Amino acid sequence: MSDDYKQMWKDLGLNLEAHDMLLNVLGNAYKDIYLAQINRPEGMGYFDFVMSEVHGLRIKELIDEKAQGRKIIGSYCVFVPEEIVLAANATLVGLCSGADFAVEEVEKYLPRNTCALIKSAFGFKLGKVCPYLESADMVVGENTCDGKKKAYESLGSLIDNLYVMDLPQMKSEQGKAILKGEYYRFKEAVEKLTGVAITAESLKNAIKTVNAKRSAIHRLSELRKADPVPISGLDALLANQVFFYDNPARFTESVNKICDELEKRIQDKQGAVPAKTPRILLSGCPMAVPNWKLPWIVETSGAVIVGEESCVGERGTRNLVDESCDTVDKMMGAITDRYFKVDCAIFTPNQERLNHIVEMAENYKADGVIHYGLQFCQPYIMESIPVEKALEGKNIPTLRVETDYGMEDAGQLKTRVQAFIEQLR
Repeated sequence: MSDDYKQMWKDLGLNLEAHDMLLNVLGNAYKDIYLAQINRPEGMGYFDFVMSEVHGLRIKELIDEKAQGRKIIGSYCVFVPEEIVLAANATLVGLCSGADFAVEEVEKYLPRNTCALIKSAFGFKLGKVCPYLESADMVVGENTCDGKKKAYESLGSLIDNLYVMDLPQMKSEQGKAILKGEYYRFKEAVEKLTGVAITAESLKNAIKTVNAKRSAIHRLSELRKADPVPISGLDALLANQVFFYDNPARFTESVNKICDELEKRIQDKQGAVPAKTPRILLSGCPMAVPNWKLPWIVETSGAVIVGEESCVGERGTRNLVDESCDTVDKMMGAITDRYFKVDCAIFTPNQERLNHIVEMAENYKADGVIHYGLQFCQPYIMESIPVEKALEGKNIPTLRVETDYGMEDAGQLKTRVQAFIEQLR
């Protein structure tokens, strides 16, 4: 990286030695997992560039935006509406992290048996290695699971402007009313931060921008239903991960460009893997960069991942906001309607999620489903058994996996995954 980048990171207050170590680990993992793939779409070159500049050019863009008076808002959850942020002339970036860092320091704040996703958020803050986090003018948390809800009490002592959003726990009319009230409260907080009043015009434009981004991912997802599959699950996952921090318009254009290429590959029957390769649907916890362990194990064990029922996947992107509304109040209602459909495992009852997994398995012609749970993530681990039963009722083979970010169990996981894939054959 250039000296200009190093000065930029220093100005953000990053621990340069620890940050260099993190980038080295990230770069090596990306090289070993992604660049080792063969027969990749040419359009993935854009995402290779994004990953090489993940803490470089994109951070410079955010710093330049801040210099022009634009605010940066960081988020840990798909329930935070990007539409509201964009409408107030601010930028939303994802902060979820998929790697362990500063574990000993983290465990001074959190119990050891806290899920890796939460511990990673603390580790990146305590280690001062995440420029997205350090550049944010506001960080938005949300009380999805109990672990996050209590963790934000401690994280608030480490982050100057932490805003916590209250989310309902039940799918009911009362629950939807709670969510709408929270989105209005968030709108007011964002307007106060930016000094920009959200108008019907700005909100409508923001809705169209985010809908276009989601529509590009929908198009990519549809193309993965082909056999042979034109793109690996790893590459498709990367697009879903980059969704959270790239420039929205540029991301949309880049994904649609890949889709143009994939349509040609389908026409020519050119796949990322041979036809009739066992098809896997991944379901469960989100996989943030650089959490590529399980997908890498699956796709180096003779199968291909054709879909993700995850926040970093179809659960987070599958619904659009109604664009027909013409007032701020109606648009806020449409935004609430859209996000209330997200079937996170925090909700009870949550039959919609079980139905959706079965629907995805059938639509993507999956031969089997792997349900992925992070250790100590109670909502998704608790739902893994009902998920398995729902799939068994449709004669869809299922493997339940519980793991963390470490590689210590990679060998054991690979043995189990290989055995599952052999069963599918």
